[in-house]
Order: sequence, then structure tokens, then C-alpha cells
Amino acid sequence: MIVKNNDVKLDDLGKGVSRKILAHVNNIMMVEVTFAKDAVGEIHSHENEQVSYILKGSFKLNIDGKVEIVKQSDTYYVKPNILHGVVALEESTILDVFTPQREDFLK
Repeated sequence: MIVKNNDVKLDDLGKGVSRKILAHVNNIMMVEVTFAKDAVGEIHSHENEQVSYILKGSFKLNIDGKVEIVKQSDTYYVKPNILHGVVALEESTILDVFTPQREDFLK
């Protein structure tokens, strides 16, 4: 499977957040999420494991109540069903990888 970024639909999620669903199959999904400065990825949880890589910018990251600043080239892991969220400190982009894929993103 080859997915060319320019061919992928950009979903505007509102409030300064947009998402591109990249390569995905049942057991894994890659998603590029772009945030305007001060945009919020609300605190949430899901049954999927998540690994994220900061492609650009920086975020205030909250995982299970622990808050840290992450910036370009940093990564983080979120266990299933753990509360987490971000606030963009500048225009920023995250590459999220989920296993299994986020079925709710495909609806």
C-alpha cells in the first residue's frame, strides 16, 4: 500500500484542528493531525494503543494527569483507556499511530 499525502482528504475538525487519515488496515492506522496555535486536542480516552511523533511545533501534553511539554522530534505512548490530550503552543503537527485502527475515524 502506498498513500500519497497530497491525495488524502483533509478533514477540518473545527477549532483549529484538522486531520488526514493516512495508511490504515485492521490492526494499525497512521493519522496526521495539524493544530493552529492554542488549538486543543480535548482530554479523551479510547481502547486503542497510541504512539505519537511530533512532526512540527510543540504541545502541552496531558497523559493521565501528568503534564509535560513535547516538541518536534519527541514521541509519546498512550496505553488503552488512559485520559490524554494536548494544547498546541504554536502551529504544530502530530503523527499518530493507533493499534488497532480507530474505527470511529472511518465513520
